[in-house]
Amino acid sequence: MLGTKIAWDDTVLPFQLDKSDVRGRVARLDGVLERVLEQHNYPPAIEALVAEVALLTAMIGQTMKLRWKLSIQVRNDGAARLIATDYYAPTADGQPARIRAYASYDEDRLDPTGDAFANIGSGYFAILIDQGEGMKPYQGITPLTGKSLAHCAETYFAQSEQLPTRFELSYGRSTLAGGDETWRAGGVMLQKMPKASPSVAKKDDAPVEGLLQASDILEGDDFENWNRANILLDTVDPLELIGPSVQPTELLVRLFHEDAPRVFDAQPITFGCSCSEESVRRSLSIYSAKDVKTFTTDEGTVTADCQFCGAHYIMDPKTVGFEAEVKSDGGAE
Repeated sequence: MLGTKIAWDDTVLPFQLDKSDVRGRVARLDGVLERVLEQHNYPPAIEALVAEVALLTAMIGQTMKLRWKLSIQVRNDGAARLIATDYYAPTADGQPARIRAYASYDEDRLDPTGDAFANIGSGYFAILIDQGEGMKPYQGITPLTGKSLAHCAETYFAQSEQLPTRFELSYGRSTLAGGDETWRAGGVMLQKMPKASPSVAKKDDAPVEGLLQASDILEGDDFENWNRANILLDTVDPLELIGPSVQPTELLVRLFHEDAPRVFDAQPITFGCSCSEESVRRSLSIYSAKDVKTFTTDEGTVTADCQFCGAHYIMDPKTVGFEAEVKSDGGAE
């Protein structure tokens, strides 16, 4: 049982530790996460994995100077085959960012009793950045490793960006006083601020082998400052992370008061999907009339469902594909 709802729910608060050269984010998701998960009747283990990746997406997306979209994909050969999330940047100052998420899994192979991460097999953790029309997309991939998807994200930043990064997350079902049981999630992201010319440290003048860690990237005062920030974050309580009784600003003062925490404008987060009938038609435009006939239903329609938001589209097969006989509005092609 938790206290009353506060204004920090569904927000990401950026901050900086001025004395440590460390930046970070505090995130709180409640209504957004509930909207994401209510689209599907996921088993508890899959719900937990989706919650974890959604929380990571909110924090990572807010660190990027996006024009459009950041996506995270976790693909593997385990029972939780795919977890995909999208973060859509705000379209204007003061507007919320949007998040959506989806999972594909093999229910017969799920382990419902153990840790949710036990359902993740060998595969990769990928971040994809799409800056919109006319811009070249970016994709970074790292192997799945560690004991959580948060650990995989930390490895991604060490490998792809050479930025020591730490995530401390908490998520699960909770009940506000006098309310219903809902999903809540919260977390803190720490990241060493990049230098003008980042370089990987070498041990005994030999290149570092295997996956990078903070000690491979930082030296001297940089490593000491980073290590201290992590030790302080180790003292956080899960209930401090998810709230709602402890405000993010109070949490930062409690954890890092000696490092001069400085906060910036909070970013509101909402649930949102980019699907539309137009986008479905574009995806079907590669098919001939003969192909369209193969996926036309017995009722004489072409249907499509959005895996993220559950939207259901029904179309006339004569309006689908590159050999469409009529326009979707009924006009002659």
